[in-house]
Amino acid sequence: MPAIVVLGAQWGDEGKGKATDLLATTDPIDFVVRTSGGHNAGHTIVIDGEKYATHLLPSGILTPGATSVIANGVVVSPEALFRELDGLLARGVEVADLKVSANAHVIASYHATIDKVTERFLGKNQIGTTGRGIGPAYADKINRVGVRIADLFDEKILREKIDAALDVRNHLLTKVYNRRAIEVDAVVEELLSYADRLQPMVCDTSLLLNQALDAGQTVLFEGAQATMLDVDHGTYPFVTSSNPVAGGVCVGAGIGPTRIDRVIGVIKAYTTRVGSGPFPTELFDEDGIQLQTLGGEIGVSTGRTRRCGWYDAVVARYASRVNGLTEFFLTKLDILGAWEQIPVCVAYEIDGKRVEEMPMTQTEFHHAKPVYEFFDGWKSDISGCRSFDELPKNAQAYVQALEEMSGAKIWGVGVGPGREQTVVVHG
Repeated sequence: MPAIVVLGAQWGDEGKGKATDLLATTDPIDFVVRTSGGHNAGHTIVIDGEKYATHLLPSGILTPGATSVIANGVVVSPEALFRELDGLLARGVEVADLKVSANAHVIASYHATIDKVTERFLGKNQIGTTGRGIGPAYADKINRVGVRIADLFDEKILREKIDAALDVRNHLLTKVYNRRAIEVDAVVEELLSYADRLQPMVCDTSLLLNQALDAGQTVLFEGAQATMLDVDHGTYPFVTSSNPVAGGVCVGAGIGPTRIDRVIGVIKAYTTRVGSGPFPTELFDEDGIQLQTLGGEIGVSTGRTRRCGWYDAVVARYASRVNGLTEFFLTKLDILGAWEQIPVCVAYEIDGKRVEEMPMTQTEFHHAKPVYEFFDGWKSDISGCRSFDELPKNAQAYVQALEEMSGAKIWGVGVGPGREQTVVVHG
C-alpha cells in the first residue's frame, strides 16, 4: 500500500521505531516521514546487535534506499539536527538522502530558555516538558511570530522575525522571570551559521510526497509521541504541543486524507508514561519496579524513568477510534514472561459506575480506577519465537484477548528489541 501511518497508541515509547523498521525491511519503502513534534521524541532501533537512537530524524534514516523527510509539521532545532546527523555519520551510517520542509518551524535557543524557566516557574503545576523548546516554538507558530526554515536563507526577514519574537519574550524574561534579555544579533548569527549546510536538504516536501504517491511509491508516515499526548485528544494539559494522531499526519505533511491506506497503532503489552498526568493502571509496587527493570523503561530522548502499569484496553479502544486504526502492532510481549498472572484493565470505575470508554472530562479520568481481568502467564522466554504458533498457548491467548477488546486486529508482535524478533499474527 502506498501510504502507511505508524503512530503511538498510548503515551509514547511504544516501540514505533521497531514497527517502522520492520515495515521498511519487509516491503520496499521509498520515503519515511516525520510529521509532528521535535527532538523531544525518540526511537530505538536494534540492527544486528547495534543500538541506534533517533530523535528528530525519522527512523527510516537507517533504511537503505529510503528517503527521510522532516515535514512541515515538525519543529526543527538545527543544532539538534546536525548533532544527530554527525553522530550517525561517525558510526558509518549513510545519511545523504534527507529532505527538510521549507515550511517547518525553527526551534531557536530562546525557545529552550523560555521552556525551562516557565516549567520551573510553574512549580508543583509543572507539565513535565522536556525543556527543549518544543512548546514555545509551537506557540510562536500559532501566534504568527515563528521562524521557518526558509527564513534562514534571507537575513533581512530572519532578523525582522527574531526581533518581533523577542520583543515580547524579553519582557517576559526580564520582568517576570528576572532573567537576562536575549540579544537579537546573537540569535540571528547562530541561526545563519546553519544555513549553508541546511540549504541542500530543503525543499517543498508536500509537493515531493504527493508526487511520490502519484507515482505509486510507498510513503511511511512515522508518528512521534502518541495518541494520549495529542494536544486535542490526549490527557490535556499533560500533553505535547502538536497532533500526533492520524489526522495530524495530513496537516503535518501536506497530503489529503484520501491518500492514507493503512494506519498502524503501536502499543505495548503493558503501559508506560513519562512525565506528569493521570495514569489509571500505574503501579507503585514491586510489579511496577519489575516492569521498569525488565523493560528497560528509560526514555530515549528524555533519560527519565518511565512510569509503568498494566495494559489498558480503554486507552487502546480510544486510540483505535480517534485514529481510525486498521491494526495494532504489539510490542514487548516478552517482558511479561515473568508473571504467573497478568492483569488487563478492561474498564474503569468512576464514582461507583463501570465505564468502558474514555471519560469525557479530566476530572473523571483523574479519578478513574482500573477494573481488571486476569490472564494466565506463560513463565517462559519467548524471545526466540518467530511465528505465532511457536508462542506458548497462554501467550497466544493473551494476544487474542487483547485483540478482541482493543478495537482492531493485531498485525504483529514484538518479542525482543532486535529487528528479527517479531511475530506476524495477521500477514
